Amino acid sequence: MIERDIEETARRLLRGFPILTVTGPRQSGKTTLARKLFVDKPYLSLEDPDTRQLAGGDPRAFLARLPDGAVLDEIQRAPDLLSYLQTRVDADGRMGLFLLTGSQQFGLVAGVTQSLAGRSAFLQLLPFSSAELDRAGLLTAQLDEALFAGGYPPLHDRRLAPRDWFPAYVTAYVERDVRQLLNVQDLETFQRFVKFCAGRSGQILNLSTLAADCGITHNTAKAWISVLEASYILFLLRPHHANFNKRLVKSPKLYFLDTGLLCWLLGIQQADQLATHPLRGAIFETWVVAELVKARFNQGLPLNMHFWRDSHGNEVDVIADMAGNWLPIEIKAGQTLNRDFTAGLERWSALAGERAVRPALVYGGGASMIHQGIRVRAWRDAATLLASQAG
Repeated sequence: MIERDIEETARRLLRGFPILTVTGPRQSGKTTLARKLFVDKPYLSLEDPDTRQLAGGDPRAFLARLPDGAVLDEIQRAPDLLSYLQTRVDADGRMGLFLLTGSQQFGLVAGVTQSLAGRSAFLQLLPFSSAELDRAGLLTAQLDEALFAGGYPPLHDRRLAPRDWFPAYVTAYVERDVRQLLNVQDLETFQRFVKFCAGRSGQILNLSTLAADCGITHNTAKAWISVLEASYILFLLRPHHANFNKRLVKSPKLYFLDTGLLCWLLGIQQADQLATHPLRGAIFETWVVAELVKARFNQGLPLNMHFWRDSHGNEVDVIADMAGNWLPIEIKAGQTLNRDFTAGLERWSALAGERAVRPALVYGGGASMIHQGIRVRAWRDAATLLASQAG
């Protein structure tokens, strides 16, 4: 079993809350983590129709059979149970009683927040990070192979090939979840929409253009983006608010949360195709941003990340809020450092003044160093930039 960075955070939260809710994409390892944390407690999956019927038919009796708590997997399948959990944990008074998991943010977070306010902590578990794979001896030394494989646990636990696993994953989970949430009738159009989104990973999101290219309305595109966000397939990185008397881009950037899935959607069949692929730079940027997101989530911290771009095209890929200061991070896929890599960081740091701290560059090379006052991190060390609250 590959050790997860989030485990320490989860154990800390279970000491202070009666309930811990863990969300994340399907097949990201939530169930494995939950069963490890609650090894001596019952495990019940609400995907199972019989279990779901018991929970919905007589929730008080269902919870009474769990005197010392339990893992309740895929809790979004029985949302009415949340109100009864509130009464139960209030009467009991113990910490660390229940661990809830869910693979959709729609409804689940709102339901837990409403019914279990102050009683449940929240964590978001994404696929394996490079650090987790490295500790297990499973991180390849070749960047393109890492981009191509991504981090979904079955690809590493079972050594499955991406071309064998991702088609089944998309059919069994992504499309099914979308049908449950939106009742999408034209699945072929939705599949095309997801692939169009893949071609825009790392780019400013223009919903009108995306909708027109896919032949759907602006509102439909907006709704489908929201579902893909809720299912942890992609996320939107918002623009930074500091304008320095400049006009800023106000639209978010779109990123997929796993480059293995991204590569499959782009039709990339082998890792060596990435060397000359026109979107290799965007795929690498997606991988680095996902690593930074995982670093935040694994510590139980708010994302607090943005990008900065003005109307003249000056840009910094990531601005991380670090205790009120701003950490700028530039991302370049090239393996050889050159002067252009740091020009944007230097320009932005001059504008930001004292609030800009410890500017950093993540690149496709293998050596980490300090270069002209800028922290340079090899691709496999990207997440170390946000390894702690202090950065």
